[in-house]
This record gives sequence, structure tokens and C-alpha cells, in this order.
Amino acid sequence: MRFKGFSILTLVILSILSFFYYERVSFNKYLENQIVQYNMNIPINEKAPVRSQNQIEIEASLDVVWETLTDIPKWPEWKKDIKKAVVHGEIKQGTEFDWKAGGLSFQSRIHTSNPKSGFGWTGTTFGASAIHNWFFELKGNTTVVRVEESLQGVFPKLFKGYFQKNLDSGIIKDLQELKGAAEKKVQR
Repeated sequence: MRFKGFSILTLVILSILSFFYYERVSFNKYLENQIVQYNMNIPINEKAPVRSQNQIEIEASLDVVWETLTDIPKWPEWKKDIKKAVVHGEIKQGTEFDWKAGGLSFQSRIHTSNPKSGFGWTGTTFGASAIHNWFFELKGNTTVVRVEESLQGVFPKLFKGYFQKNLDSGIIKDLQELKGAAEKKVQR
């Protein structure tokens, strides 16, 4: 009996590990097969189980907004949930950065850095992978910022409703915090 229990447990563990591996391979294949679209080297995955987008108008120049968002080491100063952000090189395509938020550690890579028009990265954490894209447009004396993100992986697939709700509210919070930080710089 002990042998059967061990075999079933082994089978369950192997199945779970296989599912995680399959999700990671699927994400990597998606990244490899993308074409430049909408000024982004990697568009969000429209087939991902969780997707969201929103926009905001910021009363600051495009220069100020761009500088605020792309100064990743300073994210903890204005993004309340981020506790640490470390960039491994210059802010440019291919640069990796690590950050911590909500008790999780994320490993990210910048896939697009088109000054003052588009900034995007991919990121992974345990059980989830994301594509995060930001678009900038000058509108008179203000800047319109649009952000979109897709999440895929084991956890977004299993807990879609929970992840969708958190992503929708998270994007709004990110935009509001960026607006606050950029407008604060203008007031100085």
C-alpha cells in the first residue's frame, strides 16, 4: 500500500511540475513568435486568460512622464506596492530588472524602449508570466498614457476571476500613481 501511495503522490507532483513547465514553454514560444505591432516589439497576448487596459491624462510633459516611468530604481518612491527595484544595466531593450511587490519577486526584461512613445517589458514570477506595455501621446500641454497587460500561466488560468479583478484595479492604481508622481515633479 505504501508503494501505491508513493506512486500516486509522485504522479501528482510530476503532473503539477509538467503543467508549470508547459505554461512557461508556452509563454516563451509566444514571445519568440511575435512581430512588431503598435510600436511594441511584443504585443500583449490577446489569448491570455487575463488581460486589461486603461488610460489616463497627465498634466505633465511627455519628457517628465517618460522619465518618471522609466526610472525603474525610483519606482518604490512613487509606486506604493513596490518595495525594491534593481536594474541590471541601462534602460534599453534587452535590459533585465528585478523587483518586489506584494510579497512576490519578479524577473523582468525590457522588450521595447522607444523614447517618449512606447515602453514595455515581460515579467515572470512563480506560476505567472506577464507582458506589460505603456504608450505615450502628447495632447496639448498634457500627456495621455495608455497601458495594457496580459497575464498567463498556471495561477491566472486557475484563478482567472481573482487575477482579472486584481489586474484591472492594479492598472488603474499604476496610472494614478504615475500621474501623481509626474504632476508632483512639475509642481516643484
